Amino acid sequence: MSTSTADLTHEHDDDGAKTPLLERIPGRGSAAAWPMGLAGAGLLIVGSLLSWSHDGSVLGDLSVDLYPNGLQITAIALGLVALLFLLAHKGPLRGLGEWLDTASAVRLLGMGAVAYMVVTIAAIAWQTGAILNVNPGGWISFIGSLLLLASGLMLVSRRHRDPLFAKTSSWLEICTIIVMMALILFGAAYALGVGDPISFALFLLFAGTLAFALAKAGVFTWVGLIAQKNRPVLMLGAFAVAFLFPFTQGGSDENMSIATQVLIFAATALGLNIVVGLAGLLDLGYIAFLGAGAYVGAVLSNSAFATIGWKPPFIIVVLVGASFSALLGLIIGSPTLRVSGDYLAIVTLAFGEIFRFTMGNLDGENGPDLTNGPNGIPAIPELKFGSFDFGQPHEILGITLGRFANYYFLLLIIAAIIILVFVRLNNSRIGRGWVAIREDEKAAEAMGVNVFGLKLFAFAGGAFLAGMAGTVKAHHDVSVSPDQYIFLESAFLLAAIVLGGMGTVAGVLVGATILKLLPEKLRDLADYRLLIFGLVLVLMMRFRPEGLIASQRRKLEFHEDDEELAKRIEEVHLEEEEVKA
Repeated sequence: MSTSTADLTHEHDDDGAKTPLLERIPGRGSAAAWPMGLAGAGLLIVGSLLSWSHDGSVLGDLSVDLYPNGLQITAIALGLVALLFLLAHKGPLRGLGEWLDTASAVRLLGMGAVAYMVVTIAAIAWQTGAILNVNPGGWISFIGSLLLLASGLMLVSRRHRDPLFAKTSSWLEICTIIVMMALILFGAAYALGVGDPISFALFLLFAGTLAFALAKAGVFTWVGLIAQKNRPVLMLGAFAVAFLFPFTQGGSDENMSIATQVLIFAATALGLNIVVGLAGLLDLGYIAFLGAGAYVGAVLSNSAFATIGWKPPFIIVVLVGASFSALLGLIIGSPTLRVSGDYLAIVTLAFGEIFRFTMGNLDGENGPDLTNGPNGIPAIPELKFGSFDFGQPHEILGITLGRFANYYFLLLIIAAIIILVFVRLNNSRIGRGWVAIREDEKAAEAMGVNVFGLKLFAFAGGAFLAGMAGTVKAHHDVSVSPDQYIFLESAFLLAAIVLGGMGTVAGVLVGATILKLLPEKLRDLADYRLLIFGLVLVLMMRFRPEGLIASQRRKLEFHEDDEELAKRIEEVHLEEEEVKA
């Protein structure tokens, strides 16, 4: 039997028995719940087609009837998805509803829609100075969201089959992957194009509501299954989305600058994911390895401030920078990896600070003249591969791709290499050894695992990948200085892994994107960035400690429903046998 999230919260009766709170809601299971939900979804859609604001300068102009802007289109999308789940719950799509927890999905969509409309109406009233400036369309959509929420609270989740055992045709699975990739492409393009912080926050609320509703319904369980069955198609689709992204930005250097920063951050986090996500080693000074690669790229560049006369080709620079970072990993790892836990975290934190101060002291006065001290190495020239200058715009298919788009494609190749290395290591004997060390170091050592050797290899391998990204970062940023590699950057890298999902590629990419994109789009809240950051992590640890996109192993580690899950799978197997008989 499926159990919704809200059903897990109980109150005690007078006799001490526990009763789900949802069962206490008046009208629970009423026949009016379904038509009320249809009416709510309809009003949400119809209201979004009408004007929401009297003032056309608010939130991208919400003042035109029958001409919805981005915010209204996302509200329409919420209504349409809710309508789809309602029709699957009781209607012509009931066959689909046999595989999904439709009631829980409608409940989450109703909560998200109410929050969406409350924030929108409050923003209109605040920016125009009076709530009277909210036009009837906004109130119609708000009433629709309330009805949708009431319907979701009154609907009763019924027994449904596990989507893991759904049999679908190959063409439907491939079409689903293509549609999913297209939605990701256009969603990312729209998110980067949103300039207003409130509009961007509302889009995040929409995306989060939709994602949690689909996950609760069981859609993502099926998507994960077809992704495993059609891995080549998924990988090709993901690469196509990443490759086509610059062509959706209309030559915007601002948006592509953010995209390249996200790629650098994600590539570095993937390297750290080997150390933390697979081997379970808490490294709080990992940003130093990125800085080591960047400094190698800077001192071997053609900058007038570079202190080394050797100017090799960039391919050689990448290998030298990555190898130097790996060497630092070996140097710091050899004496310190014999400790673990909090002690290892303190030692790596100290290493990160030592690196930063060392780079600041190599100025010719306190030490050898290698890095120009706290002034760093500025005026790093653009990369050139033959006649291709990364600093010059290029036109492809009538679309101008600027400087940051050029670096984006280079970073995309490096990120693909890092992902390939990570996946290969994760699926190898070495990866299984890392996981064994992470779970129980003493047991792994007793079973013959070379604990120290694998830990040292994880440190050096993660540092090598960070050094690769660092060499490109030096040319992308045009300068390198010690203050770019502070402890807070290491903390954000670690948070990206925890937020996205330790030990997974997709999770780290999602976590890195969120943590790098939010500060850029919410600059008006820069003073509260760390406060928001802390609250998000606290909520994640409370409600989803395994991360947004976690491996099945991590889910079982953090949740105490293993026996219930096994029983559920056994029941589904028995149902399948009965159907076959």
